[in-house]
Amino acid sequence: MNADDKPLVWLQGEVRAPPYSRLIMDKKKPERLSAGGWKIGQAAEFLELTPEEAELVELKLALSSTLRARRTDQGWSQGVLAERIGSSQSRVAKMEASDPTVSMDLLIRGLLATGASKKEIASAIAGTRPRGRTEATAAKES
Repeated sequence: MNADDKPLVWLQGEVRAPPYSRLIMDKKKPERLSAGGWKIGQAAEFLELTPEEAELVELKLALSSTLRARRTDQGWSQGVLAERIGSSQSRVAKMEASDPTVSMDLLIRGLLATGASKKEIASAIAGTRPRGRTEATAAKES
């Protein structure tokens, strides 16, 4: 296997693990990986996403994490939210995990069911506050 046959490693930027925080590595690791013939880039590059597809992924991640934050801030289980939107607990779990089978419509319906305003949904989409922080959480912290 030559260096061109090795899989792409994506490290900086879009790779997230619950709670969707950026992965951090020591500064020498990218040098060691590159020296070993590995390529370092973004998840969008690895998945060959267009800029529009990458933005859609980011949008769904923002809505999903906001949904989870609003649900937990209210002390609701996934089952309670599921009842409110006429769905199942497993579907709510998929919504919060940004499963690709979940529609934007369902994410927004879930947010509305938690009492989110259009302004709060727009803020989540625009990324004007850290993901996972609802206005209620921000008020509690101040």
